[in-house]
Amino acid sequence: MKLYTKSQLIFCTVIGMAIAAGVSSVISFNSRKNESAQSSSSKETHEISASSSEFVNIENTESDINSFPVSSDTTYTLDEKQNISIYEKCSPAVVNINTQVTGVNWFLEPIIQDGGSGSGSIIDKLGYVLTNVHVIKNASKIYVSLSDGTQYEAQIIGQDADSDLAVIKFNPPQGTELQTIPFGDSTKLKVGQKVIAIGNPYGFDRTMTTGIISALGRPIKDSSTNRIIRNMIQTDTAINPGNSGGPLLDTNGNMIGINTIIYSNSGSSAGIGFSVPAETAIRVASDLVKYGKVRRGILEISVVQLNNTIANYANLDISRGLLVSRTTKGGNADKAGVIQGTQAVRYGYSNSVIYLGGDIITKIDNISISSIADYYSALESKRPGDNVTVTLHRNSKDRTVIIKLASPDEIQKNETIM
Repeated sequence: MKLYTKSQLIFCTVIGMAIAAGVSSVISFNSRKNESAQSSSSKETHEISASSSEFVNIENTESDINSFPVSSDTTYTLDEKQNISIYEKCSPAVVNINTQVTGVNWFLEPIIQDGGSGSGSIIDKLGYVLTNVHVIKNASKIYVSLSDGTQYEAQIIGQDADSDLAVIKFNPPQGTELQTIPFGDSTKLKVGQKVIAIGNPYGFDRTMTTGIISALGRPIKDSSTNRIIRNMIQTDTAINPGNSGGPLLDTNGNMIGINTIIYSNSGSSAGIGFSVPAETAIRVASDLVKYGKVRRGILEISVVQLNNTIANYANLDISRGLLVSRTTKGGNADKAGVIQGTQAVRYGYSNSVIYLGGDIITKIDNISISSIADYYSALESKRPGDNVTVTLHRNSKDRTVIIKLASPDEIQKNETIM
């Protein structure tokens, strides 16, 4: 058995007492800390409860709510007032057009399907509506929706592919007062002038957008008809699918154009839209209402569009223009001295017969003619009885003749070979 000295026993006793005192201090400290935390938590809970009570009192106090500041200033800028006035004046005359088309099912049975949609403008209190041809293309039924939500079935009065304009008509109940949009003078427009479009983009009816005239007199080819529509108005006003057929307005609320084409890689507005000018629309709409078609003056000839193949075969010195294949005997071109072709050859996929050796048309009224589209475009605004100056290329020389345009009704045969 190991023995300890008296000094060792005293040392161990002191160390033990010190350790015990330390443990006791730690336990006491932690106890005070917990009590302090509980006290703080209780105080914080009390404060939160008090705040909640105060918040409830605020929420339920009507006088405090009414003290929130609300401005009574409802003034508008001059530009805003102008926009509001035009919208209130014109939007009731803008209609939403929806169509149905006839299709076939798997059993080749006819079925009715939803077709296209677009916009239109009421131009007469009898229910005549101006729109685009492509809006009502292939439609078996056409429905017109007015600003008050009423819907009517409409019928086609006439359509003109050359200008992409059409007139349809619905029959409102007797006594209905229709709002109309007046035409403006598109010959006096200026680049930079403010313009406004109202239409139904993506089905959002009577949507208004604003912009300016970006350019005038644009010749734009309609990809659906391959025809060129001349003198179109270019605008940066947002025009999207569904705006077609709707009005482009000036700041007086007059329709100076009909929104028709957009230039966009995405199919949505890219700030480049084109409208048929009112000058063209007035003439076309008047003819469609009166005759069901547009009466344009024509040349009594059959023409072929020149290309390198024909030029090389016929040993011609030019390869652009329209070759006069045939003239109507005793017709306006024949009387003016236009020479027709004499050498019959077969040409094209259809193996059609054309005649070489005739005059080549290079201009009509100073408009260069190099394609069939140019030819129709140059005559688009001409009436029967109008005189046109035609530039002919013959035997490597140019000469001009003046021809009085005929009416299509007077022509027995006027075949154009593409």
